Amino acid sequence: MRNFESGATRDSEGDKLDYEGFISPLVLRRYAQYMHGHRKQADGSFRDSDNWQKGIPWHVYVKSLVRHTMDLWWLHRRASEVSEVVRASATCKNAFEDLLCAIMFNSMGLLYELQRKGK
Repeated sequence: MRNFESGATRDSEGDKLDYEGFISPLVLRRYAQYMHGHRKQADGSFRDSDNWQKGIPWHVYVKSLVRHTMDLWWLHRRASEVSEVVRASATCKNAFEDLLCAIMFNSMGLLYELQRKGK
């Protein structure tokens, strides 16, 4: 039990999930920017932000996850060959960040499907 100077009491935090500590708002903000930038569809319309929660087949997530992971790996290998100036450039930074966000999307989509279907 926790006791505060005011006299208020609360139960222990030890067994509670610490979302504030486990998740970075900096990372989630960048992820939301990435996702918002990918809402426009080929026909010019915009999909709802939670459209992916309607369900996407596993094989689609996995193929995309592997493709983006390979692209990240390739960019990492290539970045080690170029100058520090190029690696520090906004274009290179954005490419890394976009790939990491794409990997997050596919990973979260797979985890969502696992949780949703109780597998």
